[in-house]
Amino acid sequence: MDSVSWFRAPRGRLGVAFDYGQILLGSVLVGLGTNLFFVPNKVVSGGVTGVAIIAHHTLATPVGLVTLALNIPLLWLGWRYGGGTRFFLRTALSVATIAVTIDATAAVVVPPTTDRLLVICYGGLLDGFGMGLVFRGRGTTGGTDVIARLAHRYLGVGIGQALLAMNVGIFAAAAFVFGAEPVMVALALAFVSARVLDLVQAGFSAARAAFIISEKEAAVREAVLGRLGRGVTVLWGEGGYTGEDRPVLYVVVAAHEVGRLKRLVAEVDPRAFVAITPAQEVLGEGFAPHRREEA
Repeated sequence: MDSVSWFRAPRGRLGVAFDYGQILLGSVLVGLGTNLFFVPNKVVSGGVTGVAIIAHHTLATPVGLVTLALNIPLLWLGWRYGGGTRFFLRTALSVATIAVTIDATAAVVVPPTTDRLLVICYGGLLDGFGMGLVFRGRGTTGGTDVIARLAHRYLGVGIGQALLAMNVGIFAAAAFVFGAEPVMVALALAFVSARVLDLVQAGFSAARAAFIISEKEAAVREAVLGRLGRGVTVLWGEGGYTGEDRPVLYVVVAAHEVGRLKRLVAEVDPRAFVAITPAQEVLGEGFAPHRREEA
């Protein structure tokens, strides 16, 4: 495993196949999470799947089939007015896989727990991880996400605001059918899922960015380049107290190289100022490669 990014995605046709593989795996995880944690505990996730869960418990309809049926007109809208063919193919694959997984496993999957805390933790983890993989494959899970994108494009409504408005309506319906407690669980679960999704989508980065201010800037720069083997960018800053111009060295390293960097700087200039921050994702030479948009 790369020490900086959790994977290096391949390029070209292999990269496209890798994207579709992520979408498939992520969609299966989302479907399994729905049957393991959402449906048996009457926890309504946001979006179209939430509507399908409400319908399942009130009308005894299959969750997957209803999810697919509700997504069909949304897929057409997304293809016609939103993201074109690439959007349609990847989103249709995700929607179909989720729907088939939900209905195919409904009779064989045994819910592991009814404990609300465990449902929030593990349901959110599985749902967020699955959706994160779908988004990393540059797909979407369809549903209200399509409506939100179109509302943003044609009405100027923020995507977050549109999603919030729709989910509030769905949760209100769920509260009417199931009561307040399952909705409270769903809100907490949605928070966990969103956090995991962000982590997966951005990458499990182990990179660190360092800002170094030193009176021996040239010596520190040479040491980082020659002994650590990492690139250095020289920025120019102004001392807030002295008003003097001074160079600021910007260096990105893997997490396991932070100790070496600090020792190296201390050897050259014990009085140097060093600030180290997490780098969420690093692309380019020495790290993960850039990706081109492909179908």
